[in-house]
Amino acid sequence: MEDPAQWFSLPVPHVQALAASLHGASDIPERYIRPEAEADPVADDGEGVRLPVIDLAQAQLSPEESAKLGLACEEWGFFQLINHGVPTELIENIKMDIVEFFKLPIEEKEAFAQIPDNGYNGYGHAFVKSEDQKLDWGDMIALDTLPLKIRKMRFWPTYPPSFRDNIDAYTSKLKEVTNCLLRLLAENLGLEPDIITNNFKI
Repeated sequence: MEDPAQWFSLPVPHVQALAASLHGASDIPERYIRPEAEADPVADDGEGVRLPVIDLAQAQLSPEESAKLGLACEEWGFFQLINHGVPTELIENIKMDIVEFFKLPIEEKEAFAQIPDNGYNGYGHAFVKSEDQKLDWGDMIALDTLPLKIRKMRFWPTYPPSFRDNIDAYTSKLKEVTNCLLRLLAENLGLEPDIITNNFKI
């Protein structure tokens, strides 16, 4: 059984409130300032290297495209997926809903705030384990979506009004994409197509 303590996070001020109170960059709290030495390294642009692009619609029909998926996993560990079937309009609607949620006053967003000792779901700043930990300059909202039984609707925003329906539709589409990929990966491994999806239901 999952231990709730593993998701424990110390409460920290909302970045939106901090930003409103600042009078200049010199006022940024030390916890949000990272030394240059800690900056994430950036690899060269690798102009001669092309990342694998997998056409999901073709992969379902073409053994050659399906084999490209297996090779991408074997040699790269990741790939770009195109023609995945998630409508562009739905993706854009999700983006707009999230932007509109974060435009709300803090007091209204607080109605969906994380609850200490109750996991990472909700509005706030997760995975803060110590008072000395460097923090990211941004607030977040985390929501369990699938399987349906793990959803905690108390944390799902009711504004904008389309938020819940769009998240539901989006995650349903992602489930279809996930199951399709898992079937193709199983076939590439020489397994029965549904063996992975049957053992890891979402």
